[in-house]
This record gives sequence, C-alpha cells and structure tokens, in this order.
Amino acid sequence: MKNIFKILIVLFLPLILLNSCRNDADRDWTTPEPSFTLKNTSLDAAVLYPTMENNPYVLVWDAAQGTGAYSVVVSSKEDFSTKAILGTSESTTLRTTVGNLNTAMLQAGINPYAPQKVFVRVERGTAVSNVISFTVTPYPSAVPVITKPTAGQAVLLDSSEPLTNAVTVMWNDYTYGVDVNYTVEVAPKGSTAFASLGTVKNEKELPVSNFTLNNAAIGAGLTAGITTDVDIRVTAKTESAGGVITKVSNVVTFKLTPYTPAFVDFYLVGGGTAVGWNAGGAQLLKNDNEISEIYTYLEQNGEFRFLGQQDWGPVNYSLNADGINADYKYFNTWSANLVPSGNENMKFTGNSGMYKITINQNSRDITVTPSALPTLPTNLYLVGSLNGWDANNALPMEQVNDGVYEYTIAIPDGAQFKFIGQQAWGDLEWANIHTGGNSGFLGPKGDNDNIQFDGGGALYKITANIKLGTYKLTPQ
Repeated sequence: MKNIFKILIVLFLPLILLNSCRNDADRDWTTPEPSFTLKNTSLDAAVLYPTMENNPYVLVWDAAQGTGAYSVVVSSKEDFSTKAILGTSESTTLRTTVGNLNTAMLQAGINPYAPQKVFVRVERGTAVSNVISFTVTPYPSAVPVITKPTAGQAVLLDSSEPLTNAVTVMWNDYTYGVDVNYTVEVAPKGSTAFASLGTVKNEKELPVSNFTLNNAAIGAGLTAGITTDVDIRVTAKTESAGGVITKVSNVVTFKLTPYTPAFVDFYLVGGGTAVGWNAGGAQLLKNDNEISEIYTYLEQNGEFRFLGQQDWGPVNYSLNADGINADYKYFNTWSANLVPSGNENMKFTGNSGMYKITINQNSRDITVTPSALPTLPTNLYLVGSLNGWDANNALPMEQVNDGVYEYTIAIPDGAQFKFIGQQAWGDLEWANIHTGGNSGFLGPKGDNDNIQFDGGGALYKITANIKLGTYKLTPQ
C-alpha cells in the first residue's frame, strides 16, 4: 500500500509543480507590490455636487523608504494604467478639496453623472502604497477638463518626423447647445505667455504635430534638448444672442523635450534662373523656419536645381522622381509647372517671367506661382521718407543691368522707403517682403511693407534687383 502512495506522489508531483509554474507565469508582475500603507479615507457622500467644491478631503499614509515628494494618484482602473495626479506632498499627509478630487477624477476619464469605482494610491519613486477604492458620482466641471496629456507625462519630440503627430490633446466638457470653439495653448510652467497650438470647432481633441509643438516651445523660450515642465490649457468660446462666453480649463503640467529645428539653406542655380549656372553666385532664398521663399525670374523650359551652399558640392536638392540622382532627391511633391529633367535638375514649363518659389521643409514641397507683377519694370523710382513720400517726384534710379537699378543717397536713422515703377502711386511697387524691415528680399504690391533702415546720415548705394527679388544697401 505504501508503495502505491509513493507511486502516486511521483506521478502527481510534477503536475502540481507545472501548474504552480503556470500560475506564476500568468501572474501580472508589472504591478508593483505595496510597500507602505495608505489609510482608508472614504468620502462623506456617494454623489458629489459643485456646492461641495471647497469641502476638505484629507489622505494620510505611512512613511515610505526613499527620497522625494509623494504623489497621490487617481484612476478608473485598478492597475493604474491611466491615472491623474490628485496632488503632491513632502509629508505623509495630503490636504486637498473635494473640488480637486472631482477634477482629478474627470482627468482620469471618470464620467460625471454616473456612479463609478475610483482607485487611489500614493507613489514615491518606484514605491507604491496599497490601493483604496470607493464608488462615487462626480459632477461635470464648469470648465473644460484636460484628459491628455496627463500631469507629469513626458513628451519627447522627434525632429526627423516634423509632421508626425506628437500628442493628441483631449478634454471633457459639457454640451453648450451652440457651436463652441476650443483653443489649445501651451506655456512654460507658471508663465502667462501662452502660445496657441490650434483651434477646433465642437471637437474635444486636437492632434498636434512634432513641428507645431516644437515651434511653440522654442518660441516660448524653452531650450532644445532640455526636458522642461510645460503648462497646457484649453479655452472654450461660445457666441450666441446672449453674448460671448469664455471658459478656461485648469492647466495640466507635462514634461516636454524640444529640439533644434534642422532647417537648411537653399541656393537657386540654373540656366532657367537669373543667376545662370554660376554656383558661386547662386541665389539664397529667404528662410523663415520651415518656409524658404523668393520672388525671382524663371525662364520657360529652363532647368534649375538648388544647392546647399554657393558651390556645386556637397549638397544638391532636386525632385524625388525616377531618374534623378539618388543623392539629389529631396522634394516629395511639386507644382504642375515643374518636371524632372535629366538626372540632376527640374524644368520650369510655365511662361517666362517673375514667380514666387515657396519651399516647405517639413513636407518637402515646392510650389512655383506667378507673381502679382509678372514682368520687369521699364523704369524704377525711389520713394519714401527720403523725399517726403512724394510719389510724383520720386527719385529716378539708374538701370545698371536687366532688372537692376541703383541710387546713391545719404540715409538718416529711421528711414523708410519703397521702389515704384512710375512717378505716381500705382500697381508697380516693390518693398520688403511681407512686413516692414530690412530682410534684403523684395515682395510685390500686396505682399510687402516699407524697407526700414538706420543709416546715421551716411552715404549709401541702394541696389534693387527686381529680377532676383533682392535689394541691398552698400556704404560709400
């Protein structure tokens, strides 16, 4: 009989051990075991109301090993795979309010108006407390509540994929009964200088690309490569017969690591351009972040490409098309008036004249569109503060080449001027591209503003190259 028992033990013991191993394998080892105790603090009510907003809510726990602040987190899931921070404390007590708890629950994705189980625990580094839970019905916030990104979430931006989505900002809000415009903004933590990431109508989410978020971060003064705390907020704006109502969410602070934009210079060269095949004289385009542009002359059926320097090497840019040298392929999309030509260049198929070339470095798109002034002027005149803005007596400039004019004059500080194609105000007008300033690039009427220059009363030669789309002031 004893031998029978021994045989049975030998037979069943491996099965018992195997089943034990399977149970261990099936166990979720990703959830850390509690290492300190959170006291069970229940709410006084199972249904929360806005009138309870300032009621105190206190949590107490035992001390945990390690250093740093404690974070009290709230989740709708027992494994805390998604969570929101209720508050932080340097001690073993958090004194907060029912209003803050209500907001944290909404941020964690717990819906208002319906009872739902809520899980709470304390975290310190890798140490976590036990979990307490209760069933409660939160109330809707009077303002939008951001649910993504979550507090403390780290967002690392990818410079190699500027148009790829970096984060989708999400929020909850009640139904207004009218159209509502939501604007999403970010700022360095604690700052009031918010920069817009975009606006949506009646939607409660906004996808934000790496470029858009990075551009806002750099513009706000964040340092590339350094992880920084950033505040994000959502503003809801409605308009109706009763007036305009604006509601601003509480900020959520997350961590952002911006990058230095890798924007490059483009130099235009080719037989179809005003510079010809002269790499040393290749024409630099105006750069403004991802946009490079210039108003310049293009010849019908003329070939050209772009260089990365005023030399034939090492960098060349052409169309990403079959037959083009692999090292030159750059532009993924292009306007219909451009076609590949040979193994290096692109050909312009439009009529000869003045065009605007626009390059988007994020999408690697190039477009060529007609200028508002497609032909070169017969004459050019200088008008501005230098002659009392008297267009009828505008100063005649000397033509020194095709589309190139010069005038030498003493220029005081605060001088402003333009170039016109007649001694009168009319359509023929060129000045600093887009806005007032001294960029050295020309824009036609409708896309320019005054050239502004501080000359100190010294003598300068003003050169306007309408054909190239540039101007310069040279001391004499």
